[in-house]
Amino acid sequence: MNQSEAILNTFVWSDLSPGEAWKAWRETKIRLSESVLDRPPVALDALRHPGAEAVAEMKYRCSVCNFARYEVPEAGESVEATSEALIGLARHFGLVGPEDHRSAGSHGVVALRTSSDEAKRGYIPYTRRPLSWHTDGYYNMASERVQGFILHCFRQALLGGENQLLDPEIAYLRLRDENPDYVRALMHPEAMAIPENREPDGSLRPESVGPVFFPDKITGRLQMRYTARTRSIRWRDDETTLAAADWLRDYLSSGDPLMRQVRLQAGQGIVNNNVLHNRTGFEDGASEEDVRIVLRVRFQARVAEELHGAA
Repeated sequence: MNQSEAILNTFVWSDLSPGEAWKAWRETKIRLSESVLDRPPVALDALRHPGAEAVAEMKYRCSVCNFARYEVPEAGESVEATSEALIGLARHFGLVGPEDHRSAGSHGVVALRTSSDEAKRGYIPYTRRPLSWHTDGYYNMASERVQGFILHCFRQALLGGENQLLDPEIAYLRLRDENPDYVRALMHPEAMAIPENREPDGSLRPESVGPVFFPDKITGRLQMRYTARTRSIRWRDDETTLAAADWLRDYLSSGDPLMRQVRLQAGQGIVNNNVLHNRTGFEDGASEEDVRIVLRVRFQARVAEELHGAA
């Protein structure tokens, strides 16, 4: 472990007192993120067998900025075959046991495409409408939190469908720069609540209450649970919490030099530790063969790290 890695991986992010450790982590985090974010996607030999060097590079990128882009040379034979291969890819990163999602296929992979199915109707991921800033599964109970996922483009939209990506540790860094009390407020166990919701099949999704910033139970690394939506969400009735939520929403809308915008092409994807992301609206082609399809598989674990992260 070199000095920069040691700084990143020994920083106690939950300690909000000023000092040299915070200053060193802040400088190192920005410097290493800048060096990693502009690298091209990692070229994999194949989804199921990506190659040891490619896996190591992607793990490093995830340890620095919590996501890594990749691309494979072969075109997917079918959604089913690509989904199965995607599960094979996930295992190289310690991601096993996919989320039991109601819309998942036989391998635990969800095919995100426009749909009028009863179980998907009204849910924005299955429409062409834009998605606001969020982390996945922000509505889940604490025992079912999404901590990592893979997005893989099977077929690109005719127009649009870009994603913006932001490392949650950078959002934390900017928020702490603005006001450490904002971070403290968003660490409160009742900072953000998502009301209960009746699913199309009649089942009830219970209310979800929890912090915005919390530690991964294995590595201690900062994880984030967030949505920028203003409906069906309740912030803790506290002046600092409400101010922090407003600041964070404005910040994400304004942009950050360390945000990245990508429009995934067929065969490209993202392995990540549930980073902040959004999606622009898009247009499909006229035929069934021209409909945008992005595959998503989610896990209750982060990408396996050679070095354990900030505690």
